Amino acid sequence: MVTTINIISKMNILVTGANGQLGNEVQIVSKQSAKDKYFFTDVCEGYEKLDITDIDKARAFVKAHDIKCIINCAAWTNVDKAETASDIVETLNAMAPENLAKVMKEVNGLLVHISTDYVFGGDPYNTPCREDQKGTPTGVYGLTKLHGEQKIEATGCEHVIIRTAWLYSEFGHNFVKTMLNLTATKPKLKVVFDQTGTPTYAGDLADVIFDIVENRKFEGNTGIYHFSNEGVCSWYDFTKMIALLAGHTECDIEPCHSDEYPSPVKRPAYSVLDKTKIKETFGLKIPYWLDSLKKCMNNINNE
Repeated sequence: MVTTINIISKMNILVTGANGQLGNEVQIVSKQSAKDKYFFTDVCEGYEKLDITDIDKARAFVKAHDIKCIINCAAWTNVDKAETASDIVETLNAMAPENLAKVMKEVNGLLVHISTDYVFGGDPYNTPCREDQKGTPTGVYGLTKLHGEQKIEATGCEHVIIRTAWLYSEFGHNFVKTMLNLTATKPKLKVVFDQTGTPTYAGDLADVIFDIVENRKFEGNTGIYHFSNEGVCSWYDFTKMIALLAGHTECDIEPCHSDEYPSPVKRPAYSVLDKTKIKETFGLKIPYWLDSLKKCMNNINNE
């Protein structure tokens, strides 16, 4: 049985993985908070360190700072290297979120956890994935993320798990930045057209998380949700639009099949997420993927 969080006027909020794509965007949007205080941790230099794989350390941090909400942006995200990285992937993607869920349960707090479209992919389908669809991951990364979801649910803590896909931003390493470089420096480029999904601007996801937490919309709405931008495209379409917006017209971009680029992990062929639940539950209007891409690239150009 999930215990309902009492609505309080002020919360202390911990953001883990604060130096990643989403963590950086959460840092920006958190400055708009009228009442809450945010704490940011990461393994990178310049941040307070917190080993979330050690439940005692997580518990001590929560107690010391009176944390009532954790936004967990920390994860192992290298899909290919996950296949040979042994137990560390399960530790980071499943055990660590379970630790955070347990310590939030102990203080009657909220865990916001980010998951992935990679929990799907093993079964063929061509309609948008819903939250109650059975997880069929094709590799270690997706499997460990699915385990993380299951372990959070098993603790009974108040939680909002958000699965997202094709994440990019102005920060860190991501597909948009890679393609900006390649289309500017390569005369020809092949990009897969047989993997379809929806790009997600991390700034939009951060806005949604902030809205849910700041306005206490999580009250009574524990569960798993899907979020990406609106629309559908292939990686080929995505690349063509990145190049067009950047003015990289000299690069000849051609579509190709996934099997032309062998990978340790079979990628989901159809990563479109059905966002009906999150839109109806939290009253959201989600931006179209191309509009958000333009916004992000404009920010990159102005850096």
